[in-house]
Amino acid sequence: MKKTSFPEGFMWGGAIAANQVEGAWNVDGKGMSVADVAKYKPNVDNKDYNAHLVMNKKIIEEAVLDQSEQWYPKRRGIDFYHHYKEDLALFAEMGFKTLRLSIAWTRLFPTGEELEPNQRGIDFYRNVFIEMKKLNIEPIVTLSHYEMPLALSVKYNGWVNRRVVDDFVRFAKVCIDEFDEYVSYWLTFNEVDSIHRHPFTTAGILEELSKEGEQEQDVYQALHHQFVAAALTTKYAHERNNGNQVGCMLTKLMTYPLTCAPIDVELTQHKNLENNFYADVQVKGYYPPLVLKNLENRGISIKMLDGDLEIIQLHTADFLSFSYYMSMAESGDENAERTPGNTVLGVKNPYLQASDWGWQIDPKGLKISLIELYDRYQVPLMIVENGFGAVDQLENGGIHDPYREAYFRAHFEQMKEAIDEGVNLIAYTSWAPIDLVSAGTSQMSKRYGFIYVDLDDEGKGSYKRLKKDSFHWYKEVIETNGASLFQ
Repeated sequence: MKKTSFPEGFMWGGAIAANQVEGAWNVDGKGMSVADVAKYKPNVDNKDYNAHLVMNKKIIEEAVLDQSEQWYPKRRGIDFYHHYKEDLALFAEMGFKTLRLSIAWTRLFPTGEELEPNQRGIDFYRNVFIEMKKLNIEPIVTLSHYEMPLALSVKYNGWVNRRVVDDFVRFAKVCIDEFDEYVSYWLTFNEVDSIHRHPFTTAGILEELSKEGEQEQDVYQALHHQFVAAALTTKYAHERNNGNQVGCMLTKLMTYPLTCAPIDVELTQHKNLENNFYADVQVKGYYPPLVLKNLENRGISIKMLDGDLEIIQLHTADFLSFSYYMSMAESGDENAERTPGNTVLGVKNPYLQASDWGWQIDPKGLKISLIELYDRYQVPLMIVENGFGAVDQLENGGIHDPYREAYFRAHFEQMKEAIDEGVNLIAYTSWAPIDLVSAGTSQMSKRYGFIYVDLDDEGKGSYKRLKKDSFHWYKEVIETNGASLFQ
């Protein structure tokens, strides 16, 4: 007989990122990050979904000169910097076992090049971790979550330059040393595969700084440098404390063939192999032969130092974490209707419903993803982002969001089915437990949280926190370790 609750010790929680919640972008010595020049762009054409992520030096110069927060919502976030005790208390009230959060690189190293960290930045995060420890909330800490120093981007074209490996590892070592008594679970790079979708956001790459015709070459070079940095960070974390667990993080982009036409199946296979590549390197410890051949066929040659491949092979990830929001279809028909997803465009699946932003809702795809990933890698899995962005309406002093409960219920049921079939899933952190500034369009109106934040897209509001109906629903799920889903 199958148990109706999740495994004992399962870590329920939520996930946030520094650049989307903290605010205080120029407080206590913090430097500017790539997120601080991301402008609010509410109207994004689905046909050109990534256009709002394009960046160049002229846009950056204008942003740097404009020291206000009006058009740069990530500069203000939801002011977690000053509200963290209140927010953590709300997470604890929901019963969180864990919280995934990130450390803003520029709070510790304002330009990324400093040799000594900013003590005020260290003090802030230490205070956050002390508070989490009081509340028995286990941190899962991401070291790079779309918030690298802007100075490294402009000066060196970000991760294209090998020197950034040393800058990052120096930052990572300080984090591991300073927060060792509070943190056991580390993630290196958030959605490392996203470097192809938004190279500036992920790796500080500016196309105009690349030589003509070498933009794609530079993206793969930067990606290799991140693989090396992740392995070196893993090596140090294990040497510092053998209790440290270091994971990689993948955007799980589940793709189905739109039809059984062989061309649709072939294109889908290509998409899924490409999506797995990033975890293959970090979990299996080597570049897949098909990837290497594909790069060769495209004339892309990654410059590697002696020892790079050995470092990657010897210091692999202890677990695999991933985001899952939606699935897509693929088709050889150029006229097939396309719909947006997590900074991607895919062929619309006629069997699925979609969110207000066009992201297709596919709980069964989460189970399929869990089984596929566990079968392929056979390491513990964490779902560290999964959620539902919606336009919430404040009615009679409350937020009634049954649509959010329905989304999570359906996904939790599929998680349980995967666990029952043998998948070693150890943690789930929703994106996001509290409303925050969206990663792509910098909107507040795209709300994910179980907690409402009184703040609009233009930064107007009281910043007051308010529990939505889903807050109480998720609290019961955690209290019963999932058993309430089956009553």
